[in-house]
Amino acid sequence: MGVCKEAAGSSREHAAYADYIGFILTLNEGVKGKKLTFEYKVSEAIEKLVSLLNTLDRWIDETPPVDQPSRFGNKAYRTWYAKLDEEAENLVATVVPTHLAAAVPEVAVYLKESVGNSTRIDYGTGHEAAFAAFLCCLCKIGVLRVDDQIAIVFKVFNRYLEVMRKLQKTYRMEPAGSQGVWGLDDFQFLPFIWGSSQLIDHPHLEPRHFVDEKAVNENHEDFMFLECVRFITEMKTGPFAEHSNQLWNISAVPSWSKVNQGLIRMYKAESPWGQGLGLGLAGRGRLELLLCLGTRVGGACCEKGWLEAPGAGVFLSHISGSSSWGSVDRVPACLGSFCGRAKSKLTFDPLLEFWRGPFTNSYHIRMT
Repeated sequence: MGVCKEAAGSSREHAAYADYIGFILTLNEGVKGKKLTFEYKVSEAIEKLVSLLNTLDRWIDETPPVDQPSRFGNKAYRTWYAKLDEEAENLVATVVPTHLAAAVPEVAVYLKESVGNSTRIDYGTGHEAAFAAFLCCLCKIGVLRVDDQIAIVFKVFNRYLEVMRKLQKTYRMEPAGSQGVWGLDDFQFLPFIWGSSQLIDHPHLEPRHFVDEKAVNENHEDFMFLECVRFITEMKTGPFAEHSNQLWNISAVPSWSKVNQGLIRMYKAESPWGQGLGLGLAGRGRLELLLCLGTRVGGACCEKGWLEAPGAGVFLSHISGSSSWGSVDRVPACLGSFCGRAKSKLTFDPLLEFWRGPFTNSYHIRMT
């Protein structure tokens, strides 16, 4: 039994990781060759997410740093974080429709995990990944849609970066899990991936130009990669080749396409999966990214829940309502242990593709 549980857990973790990486790659493709000033649709859900981030920004202004002997890790951050911890579910509820309200407590966990650690007062790529997971969850339950993909990166994630940089500067947060000079960056990774995708086939800017201060200053408002470089040079002193050796080496790569491919490989190899994301949360009985929220979320509401099975993952989103569904003899293998545990009749209906790439061939499963 122990071996079966361990194997099932490993399978779920693998499925969650695959969904997460697929989400990153889908957005990477969506922003390819586009400036931040590119015109794109801004849905109501996107506007609500930006409003949520604006609230976090305002709380920073309302929570100034305190005088303390230590230069780094200002303890006022813990006051700021306590407010988020208290209000996170209310904030997420402003974004999620009422018929999906049962998912709010679990999705809100990722928002709280995305802004740093209140004990150590640090921030790193694991926290950044938690925010990407937060957005991915919103996509999977249908709050964000396929035509939101550019706005997810350019409007929501870019605003998130602005708030995180303000947090880092205001409270002098330490980098979490930094590899120092041998790491890509102390705090971020995803904007380098998506930012390099933006620059693919650019007529003038080549990778060698991002170490040119003039080129960065003239173009940082259009490209996330260059804005990241600008922030690094603002926060660090000394020769770029010394404080950011990995980036310096990347500037010698001949094309943005190769930079993008290399960064994706690096991200997969050094993925923050498990650094406060996925495994860490699941270990405390929390949501495993895009996996089963549990058979008893909202008590009896579970009987009206929906299971979505994208590939090898399971996600319980609790969509209310009724309709006619056709019975089937088989369900995805990943539901086997869940079916045996719940002893419920399962019916399904193919879900029309609402997100390309990793989210095709999905199913809605109804517990009856």
